[in-house]
Amino acid sequence: MQLVKIKRAIISVSDKNGVLDLSKELTRMGVEIISTGGTHRLLKDNGIAVREVSEITGFPEMLDGRIKTLHPMLHGGILARRDIPEHMAAIESKGIRPIDMIVVNLYPFKEAVLKDGAKFEDIVENIDIGGPSMIRAAAKNYRSVAVVTNPDQYAAVLEELRSGGEICEKTLEKLMTEAFIATAQYDSMIASYMFDRFGEGFPRSFPIPSEKVEDLRYGENPNQQAAFYRAPFSKGTTVAKSEQIHGKELSYNNILDLDKSLDIAMDFERPTAVVMKHTNPCGLASDDNIFDAFKTAYNVDPLSAFGCVICLNRDCDMPTAEMISQYFVEAVICPDYGPGVFELLSKKKNIRLLRTNSPIAPSERHREYKMKKVQGGLLVQTDADADIDPKALKVVTVRQPTQEEISALMFAWKLAKHVTSNAVVYVKEERAIGIGAGQMSRVDSAKIASMKANEPTEGSVMASDAFFPFRDGVDEAAKAGVTAIIQPGGSIRDQEVIDAANEHNMAMVFTGCRVFRH
Repeated sequence: MQLVKIKRAIISVSDKNGVLDLSKELTRMGVEIISTGGTHRLLKDNGIAVREVSEITGFPEMLDGRIKTLHPMLHGGILARRDIPEHMAAIESKGIRPIDMIVVNLYPFKEAVLKDGAKFEDIVENIDIGGPSMIRAAAKNYRSVAVVTNPDQYAAVLEELRSGGEICEKTLEKLMTEAFIATAQYDSMIASYMFDRFGEGFPRSFPIPSEKVEDLRYGENPNQQAAFYRAPFSKGTTVAKSEQIHGKELSYNNILDLDKSLDIAMDFERPTAVVMKHTNPCGLASDDNIFDAFKTAYNVDPLSAFGCVICLNRDCDMPTAEMISQYFVEAVICPDYGPGVFELLSKKKNIRLLRTNSPIAPSERHREYKMKKVQGGLLVQTDADADIDPKALKVVTVRQPTQEEISALMFAWKLAKHVTSNAVVYVKEERAIGIGAGQMSRVDSAKIASMKANEPTEGSVMASDAFFPFRDGVDEAAKAGVTAIIQPGGSIRDQEVIDAANEHNMAMVFTGCRVFRH
């Protein structure tokens, strides 16, 4: 097994956590420490024997510190393979001594971007050059050099050195892997930020920076492992930025449902409640207050709501909490919890309570690229909204919709675009009546929406996320007592569908855009 004895180390860190204790221990073990800039000053001020990089290179720092470690006297000592005599002879001939460990973490680029009022020039200056170069060099030569990139690694490295004064091959491999992940994450953050600022369309390679939030108990099923990651520069209100204040740890499926329910709620300005089950809403309502909105939304389909996720776009008040506490609910997400609400809901040991600490409203939505991993590839698309102006709706039937019907149709359209296709929804005023989701045939979705309704569908309106390929969906709507339909249009049988609506004295409007969700 390959072992590396640590005799010389470069320590140069932006994150100073734990570096003094590490350096003191290394010095006690007889390790020669080389350092730069602020790290060198910190170690020296604390009485730790340390040599400055310029002593080794014979070249001063310059260009405001942009050039410090980019020198053969350092990189030769890092990159030389100990198992190749020619490498060792070459560096010896130039007076270069081997370096056995580097302890390096990088300029705080992320923090510079997120700083209030950050100037672009300051952000650029926080792009590290020498640090990634040393990390990559040491990682490439990992059989000869230990590469330490995170304070979380210090304790394990020191423990191993105390045991035998050497780093074993398994640890070297682990450190190398984590080093390449660290530089990949760092570069992807820079690329993502620059693309967001200057890029257009879709880049040749898609940068996806991410930071682990937590390991999850399992994935969609117990036989699958899973973890949750957040994007470092995400804007607006998101589940990833929300705070869990009570309950069991979140599951993979919880997070999917929370994200989807939040996505729906952010389409509405008025007090709105979303009841979510298995990535489809089983209830949605807006009202003058959040209690009435929730009561109505839950009663859309109380059978399906068992074990649901709830999103409220207002703070959860006591009447709403009292109602929630009567049911089996997996999770609740809202901006915050009113007086006494947390104390009441937290009596249920397992319910997950999350607060966004920011408004849930259209103004807080930030459109991001949507991605789906497929076997061997990645699908990426924009998240452009199909925003419809009620005045731009195309009336295609003899009967014109009333103003009340138009208002209900617009609510239904907002709901339909969040339901898994083929989606057909029935709505009255500002509440869902019946939701038909995820069917291979659109007419089946229409039948299911009618079947799932918990109140009479007579006088409701219908929304369809894509065009009707046949008149049968309209005929089903007529049986349910639907008076008006909103749909994209665009089928070769549009006239057949329009004729059916006219036969049933329905109003029908075309939006001209599809909101199909696969």
